[in-house]
Amino acid sequence: MRHIRQGIQRQRRLRAWSLSLALALVLLLSPLLGHAQEHDHSQPAGSIPPEILERPLPLRTGIGASHESVTTISPEAQRYFDQGLSYLHSYVWIEAARSFNQALRLDPNLAMAYLGLSYAYSGLGAAAAAKAALEKAEAGAGNLTELERQRISIRAAQLEAIAKPADSSLRTRYIQAIERALSLSPNDVELWLLRGNAEEPSPAGWGQRGTEGSLEYYEKALAISPDNFAAHHYLTHSLENIGRIQDALAHGEAFARLAPMVAHAQHMWGHDLRRVGRIDDAIKQFEKACELEVAYYKSENIPAEYDWHHQHNLDLLSGAYQYIGRIKSAEQMSKESFAFPALQENVALDKRGWPFFLLSRGRNQEALDAGRVLIDERWPSVRAIGHAMTSQALMAMGRLPEASSEAKAAIAEAQAEPAAEPYISPYLALLQGEFFLRTGQQDKGRVILKAVEGKVRAEPGPDAWSQALFVLEMIGQLAVESADWELAEYTAGQMNQHDPAYAGSHFLLALVAEHKGDIPSSIREFKLAQQAWKEADPDLPEMTQVKSKLAALEGP
Repeated sequence: MRHIRQGIQRQRRLRAWSLSLALALVLLLSPLLGHAQEHDHSQPAGSIPPEILERPLPLRTGIGASHESVTTISPEAQRYFDQGLSYLHSYVWIEAARSFNQALRLDPNLAMAYLGLSYAYSGLGAAAAAKAALEKAEAGAGNLTELERQRISIRAAQLEAIAKPADSSLRTRYIQAIERALSLSPNDVELWLLRGNAEEPSPAGWGQRGTEGSLEYYEKALAISPDNFAAHHYLTHSLENIGRIQDALAHGEAFARLAPMVAHAQHMWGHDLRRVGRIDDAIKQFEKACELEVAYYKSENIPAEYDWHHQHNLDLLSGAYQYIGRIKSAEQMSKESFAFPALQENVALDKRGWPFFLLSRGRNQEALDAGRVLIDERWPSVRAIGHAMTSQALMAMGRLPEASSEAKAAIAEAQAEPAAEPYISPYLALLQGEFFLRTGQQDKGRVILKAVEGKVRAEPGPDAWSQALFVLEMIGQLAVESADWELAEYTAGQMNQHDPAYAGSHFLLALVAEHKGDIPSSIREFKLAQQAWKEADPDLPEMTQVKSKLAALEGP
């Protein structure tokens, strides 16, 4: 009788814990999932010593060629201004600031260099410094040309619109300021580039989030200045965002060719090489970007954590290695990225890649430890993801009471920063669906996880596309572990639609076909997975399973 009572008590505790976790997660049902976020190409200048931003530098080649005539007594100052402009167009904020500061050393009255610094400081996330630099440009505008004064007015209108993003009239004034300048100088390439930037959803846009409306302005810039590297850069982003990957690939190749010493240019081409199935070429581009960055940090004595791009490139390189089954290399890159100090919120959010990787490999204790590192970060959004991933790890380890507490903490942190909901909700929704699968409530879990799959697949941009593939794979793993073969089959189909070249897509299709007794299809899919993992680590567990399955299915 005592054993029976103990069993009943255990069942009651399990139901109580399950109810507690379900109640904690019910807030996620509407909205189920927000928009996935592409990497924000900015960082806070306050974390970078002024000595670095003001440090002298040489004139460089291989960074793309930009030119805008400015009023200066020094031809060399003009060249440094143009160099700063080129760096702005590639989001190399530190070197842009250094270039404009060098131009001011050569000509302290070069007001347009202050304008350039204003843009660089915005890229560095330093709003106050950007405004102060603009005020210095305005103070020196008396001796400038009318076009230069128009350029300063455009920037003033933009900063006003950035300060009050809900006021659409300010964004309209910003666009009108650009168009007035274009009426004065219709063949000015920089103005056409700015006009394309202004089509983005935010007045702070600088080419990253362009869509269909941006294309005509960047194409106009190319018509005036054939092979303009900046136009190619912005067209690559815009075309990626609307799903025209082959067109984006062509512009990405041009950007990489015209700015061979810019890590971001090499990285951008890698985005789209991966999307068209040229994964080996994509890896070469990400590796090239990494080599350029490491050489730059060494030669300039600049810590890697001051560069927003390095961690982002490591993350994509890790994902590319994981894609081909080189798990040891993927682990090295992801772990290195995770170890960098987080100087800004979006970089800290990117650290979610490491615990997610560990969870996907079944390394739950390590994922638990990594999640707790995120919980110690200073941003509620990052702490929310840390709690969510910690909850996932605990759930996989069968520690439901602790998983419930972590889920509640994740929601509390998410509520503390509503603006970060788009970053947080995918992980909380995934957590909710996993909870239902692991507690035998498969119908509920299936509905939620299918919705997650639809949302992540619909998100535009190369980063979201890559992330979606691994989210789908994790859901497929959960479905198989939970013996939810309906969800496994659905997810296998989603993976195959999303990326039919991925070995993991064929691996899950093979498992589903085997479960259904469709031996010919299972053999075919296992062989396709085996071929796609031809460069994988020799001890990749999935490959070991493929070989074992094929031996059993094909017989002697």
